Amino acid sequence: MINSWQNIHTTARPAEASIIQGMLEDNQIPVQVMNKQDSSYHNFGYIEIYVPGHLAETAKQLIADTLLN
Repeated sequence: MINSWQNIHTTARPAEASIIQGMLEDNQIPVQVMNKQDSSYHNFGYIEIYVPGHLAETAKQLIADTLLN
């Protein structure tokens, strides 16, 4: 079975992306971060966070719990 990656979160804030990446990795969830921000003007574009599809719901719940606290 091919394990596809799913975009579970998009943000324009690098610090938020870094916190989420660290939290997911601490919970043994593989993470890929795709930075689509303009290299000169960081207010253009987004940072997307991807996890394996079978872990997407778990990751989304962890993010929701983290962002609410």
